[in-house]
Amino acid sequence: MDNIRLIRSKTFNLPVENVDTDQIFPGRFLTTSQRQGLGKYCFYDWRNDPQNSFYQSFQEHDPEAQAVLVSGLNFGCGSSREHAAWSLLGAGFRAVISTRFGDIFHSNALKNGLVLVQVSEPTLEFLMQNHRHQVNIDISTAQIEISGLGSYEFPLDEFSQYCLLNGIDSMDYLLGKADQVRDFEQNMSG
Repeated sequence: MDNIRLIRSKTFNLPVENVDTDQIFPGRFLTTSQRQGLGKYCFYDWRNDPQNSFYQSFQEHDPEAQAVLVSGLNFGCGSSREHAAWSLLGAGFRAVISTRFGDIFHSNALKNGLVLVQVSEPTLEFLMQNHRHQVNIDISTAQIEISGLGSYEFPLDEFSQYCLLNGIDSMDYLLGKADQVRDFEQNMSG
């Protein structure tokens, strides 16, 4: 996982509430436990069906310029598949902005380096009305700066913030404490 300090990007708007993990990563592709290459399955049904109302938006998505997904209330609800976070990252998204996130998705996303920015309803409305809008997300201060609107703090627990800033996951963190764990165990048994 890469360390993340600042995400500067334009937004990609997906004005849908209750986007569940099966829409993000369809269950029929749950045939692997590898993270690589899953971006092609991200929003697969919406991106590949010309009859879908979001088809054209996804055809115009530029992952290099639009690394921040803006979506409606309750993004990432549904099942607990970690593949949803992996596919979003694989599709070029580094952060998701919403007014609320599914609990399990929230945990999976942060553990895998996908930044989740929870904003107020008026802030989300502004972003939805301004497609491809410039935002700066600062992990060290847990603030989002929205061009033309202002800067706002967003909830980010200290451990997730530490892991994101240092490019580690919880296992890396624990492995980094191996000597301290061994010392503790020796002191307890001796």
